[in-house]
This record gives sequence, C-alpha cells and structure tokens, in this order.
Amino acid sequence: MKNASIEQTLKDSEQVLKAQYHFSTLDKPPDAQINARMEAEVLLAFTLKKSRTYLRTYPQQGIDPAVLGQFDKLIARRTKGEPVAYITGQREFWSMELITNEETLIPRPETELLVELALEKISQKNATHIAEIGTGTGAIALAIAREKPDCTVIAIDISQNALNVAKQNATRYALNNLHFHCGSWFEPVANDTFDIIISNPPYVAEDDPHLQQGDLRFEPLIALESGPDGLDAIRHLILKGQNRLAKGGWLLMEHGYDQREKIITLLHDAGYTNLSWHDDIYKLPRVILGQKE
Repeated sequence: MKNASIEQTLKDSEQVLKAQYHFSTLDKPPDAQINARMEAEVLLAFTLKKSRTYLRTYPQQGIDPAVLGQFDKLIARRTKGEPVAYITGQREFWSMELITNEETLIPRPETELLVELALEKISQKNATHIAEIGTGTGAIALAIAREKPDCTVIAIDISQNALNVAKQNATRYALNNLHFHCGSWFEPVANDTFDIIISNPPYVAEDDPHLQQGDLRFEPLIALESGPDGLDAIRHLILKGQNRLAKGGWLLMEHGYDQREKIITLLHDAGYTNLSWHDDIYKLPRVILGQKE
C-alpha cells in the first residue's frame, strides 16, 4: 500500500483541526482555515524534523506509517486544545526559534510590533539602557539585544521558572548584552534608570471568558490576568515606571484591543507626553507609547 503523501496528510489533518478545535485568540482570530493549515504544517514539519519549506517543495513525498502515527498523536493533542508551541516546545519570534513551555506565555506575532517600535525609539534617542518587565521566554529582550548589540538589556520576571527558559534562549543565541533578574516589577533594579522600559504585561480582566478558551486555558494565569478591568499591571507600570525612566525616556506597552482610551487617560494623568498608539497586524489596537518629560 502506498504511503500517504505530505500534501494529503496536511489536507486531512487540516480538516480534523477545523472540525474538532475551535480556533480563537485573545482578541480577534485570523482566518481559521489559515490557522488550521499552518498548525498542521508546523506539527508535520516537527514530526519529520524538516522545515515547512520542505513540505511545500516535496508535497507528494510519502510518509512512513510509523511517523504518520506519531504525527496523528500530535494532532490529537492539538484537537484537545493544547497549544502548538507547548507540543513542539518552541515558537518562532523575530526570526528566532525560542524554547517555550507551560511556564511561559507563548510569543505571538502581534507582539513583534512592540519590538519594532522599541527599536525605532532606541535609534532615535541613541538609547543604550533598556529594561523589559515580565520577560517570559525572553522573546522581546532577545530581539532587542540581537538587533542592538551596543545596548544593555535587563530582563525581569517574577517567575524563576520562566527566567530559566529565557536564559536558555539567550544562551542559544550567545547574547552577552542581555542580563536577567528575578523579582517583582522594578524591585531588582530599584536604583537604576532606563532610556526605554518595555513590557507585554498581563492585561486580561479576571472574569474575561477568553481565559477559558483556546490556548489561554493552558498558559500561565499570572501572565494573563490583571484585576477586574485587566489594567492593574498597566497602572503599576505607568506609575512606577516614571521613577525608573531617565528624563526623556520612553515607556512602551502592549495592551488589549479595547483598552486604548483608558490607557491614554492613565498616561496623560500621570504626566507622560508625546503619546502615540499603534495597531497590530490584525488592525487591532495593540501598543501604546508615552515619554517622560
């Protein structure tokens, strides 16, 4: 009997995923069909130890039944909702393959906007001292440290387990300008000031139904939930960040799609100036910036 081809396997698994798993993200999902195909490709490439480019180059290549059985087990895990990043133990972000696990928030493509905007401000200000609050996998801090080797990047997280993952990722990319501290908010750097403070903080309201849907069911709650309106962490960053920013320094934060106006008010009331806000790849409000006078 002829082995199933790569293309047929992908088509079959795509249909399984679409039929059995409700694709959703925190704010607004991309097209479910695109997600299903992409995730099938990622899992098959992982099983075959090949790239997704290989799958597209050799679509008629047969798959050994034993390997196909391994792949089917991964698809079954995904249909139960387990995130692809946790199944494979890795996630791509800013052209890096990052280690991920259940101790860390999964890096998402919309967060790359935060990196882009930070790099712009670093270049404009010739900034050299950067802090990331709540680093998780280290994705944001690693991206900045790689792009700006003359900068010193300090990455902070309250979870030592998350920091262990971030340190592994930093070691993989041999980044010597990136330093890690375990602690709550700015406590590990209480005497330092920074040109840029950047954060993708928790910003989901504690009763938000999305917490019981999709990938969010598996991700660490401490990295997602932030009080009754989802703004507790952002309020803290705005107020305490002023004490840790150098004059003219910038605070950059990711936020929820429906929080922009409230955060603009918070920043304005706290005395930040030159506010700007930006939409993500899905055309949703995602990042806001404010400058300390």
